[in-house]
Amino acid sequence: MSEVRNDVADWWSTAIIDMEPGRIAIRGRPIEGLIGAATFPQMIWLMLRGDLPSEAQARLLEAALVAAVDHGPQAPSIATARMAVTCGLGLNGALASAVNMLDDVHGGAGEQAAALYGAIRAAGGPDAAPAVVDHFRAETSRYVPGFGHRFHKPVDPRAPRLLALVDEAAAAGVVEGAFAAIARAVEAHLARGAGKPVPMNIDGATAVIFCELGFPPPLARGLFCLSRAVGCLAHAWEQMEQGGRNKGPTPPGYRWTYTGPREGGAPQD
Repeated sequence: MSEVRNDVADWWSTAIIDMEPGRIAIRGRPIEGLIGAATFPQMIWLMLRGDLPSEAQARLLEAALVAAVDHGPQAPSIATARMAVTCGLGLNGALASAVNMLDDVHGGAGEQAAALYGAIRAAGGPDAAPAVVDHFRAETSRYVPGFGHRFHKPVDPRAPRLLALVDEAAAAGVVEGAFAAIARAVEAHLARGAGKPVPMNIDGATAVIFCELGFPPPLARGLFCLSRAVGCLAHAWEQMEQGGRNKGPTPPGYRWTYTGPREGGAPQD
């Protein structure tokens, strides 16, 4: 008979953390050596990638995280955090509910933009932007992720600042600058087609940073979730302090538009 193995140590395997009583090591680095020495952006990098970034790389990552923390209760994730609290959920429930709103439509554009930039680079760089973008619009969506904004017109104030930081980092040799050039080529192509500016938004700009720093597209969404969770926490806590039981997304005096049959089965006029 073959030996029956009862050891469960290999059920989960990880290269992230090693631990035993009295000892914790993250990616081979003792936690006591990281506490007080590594910044939070550096720890994010270490956890995801296995090494520590330079201070300049960490500052650029931090800039992207800071830029996306909040966009007010008009953002579904923030509204959900506040509404969860008014329905009686605690902070953990409010955060979980809010982060679960960050999917393809709300929260996914950064990942999609990063993937688009990667496709343009693989096709030859900025000169390939028009062809790749046109193919994307024909096959996937007429909305190009990372460009234009329903609220901030004509410019999303976060994007130019982030791009300026990327330019500074490229000039200092911290990043290559290739993805910033690609994003600007996309922006120029969209403007030519629309006959007016279609400026880069927060998702397009943070995608530039994540790509420049070597993060794969799916992590662009994960990093956005980390960033926006800060805003969700702040709004959930503020709602707790304000109190109240406004359990709906609109004030009670407002009603929805009803389009079904009237009483008695008669259709709407």
